[in-house]
Amino acid sequence: GHMNKAEQPAIKQYELPKSVVNGEQREERVKMSKIRQVIAARLKASQNTAAILTTFNEIDMKNVMDLRAKYKDAFEKKYGIKLGFMSFFIKAAVQALKEIAEINAEISGDEIIYKHYYDVGVAVGTDKGLVVPVIRGADQMSFVEIELTLVALGKKAREGKLQVSEMEGATFTISNGGVY
Repeated sequence: GHMNKAEQPAIKQYELPKSVVNGEQREERVKMSKIRQVIAARLKASQNTAAILTTFNEIDMKNVMDLRAKYKDAFEKKYGIKLGFMSFFIKAAVQALKEIAEINAEISGDEIIYKHYYDVGVAVGTDKGLVVPVIRGADQMSFVEIELTLVALGKKAREGKLQVSEMEGATFTISNGGVY
């Protein structure tokens, strides 16, 4: 229904967003119990000494593929950019991060820092290698804003114009599956 609203103006340019602050506490620090500290230390030691294993989970993308197929032409006509899969992945990741706060947290010393913001890193391949620019405030963005930001960051990455600050501070990172 949103796609069919005529009063929505076409967006041609998009300024990369700054980190969103809306008056809410952005981080919450919680002191870990002694047992939690030992578990964290042992997990980190294991990570540093054990062989890394990657797992793959298959999901049924039919509904997303059908939705994208249905709206991709209208989306491109209206906004001048393609509707890709990455915006769906980012929206899904943000929802999961909201539901399972521990995934959007980090350990610092004897504290767990729960992040109440969603700055998502997205891997981008360039001629000089892989870079991971960060989409700030992804939870506050529409599909259009995410796609426009991806295009802008991808262009800057390929031109070698990304600033270090645009690649720092992700609370979660998504690898770009590309054609896969």
